[in-house]
Amino acid sequence: MAKAAARHILVRTQKECEDIKKQIEAGADFAVMAQKHSQCPSGKQGGTLGTFSRGQMVKEFDQVVFRDAVGVVHGPVKTQFGFHLIEITSRTE
Repeated sequence: MAKAAARHILVRTQKECEDIKKQIEAGADFAVMAQKHSQCPSGKQGGTLGTFSRGQMVKEFDQVVFRDAVGVVHGPVKTQFGFHLIEITSRTE
């Protein structure tokens, strides 16, 4: 069964998400940005979500984590919770 590990930053607006992504692309540390901006409790741990299987996260999140490139910041990804930046840290098929 496929498993993945990821970290994310959850914010309320697409613009805020895009602004944070630009800062990360310019060299800001993902974990620091998660601690500073994420609305999710995982932000306190730098956005780390640990390891999970397909189907454990909401559909939109799951699709990115189990389809897109590892080690890249993806997003904004809209879910019922808001807008996410997602970095897949590892994945096994």
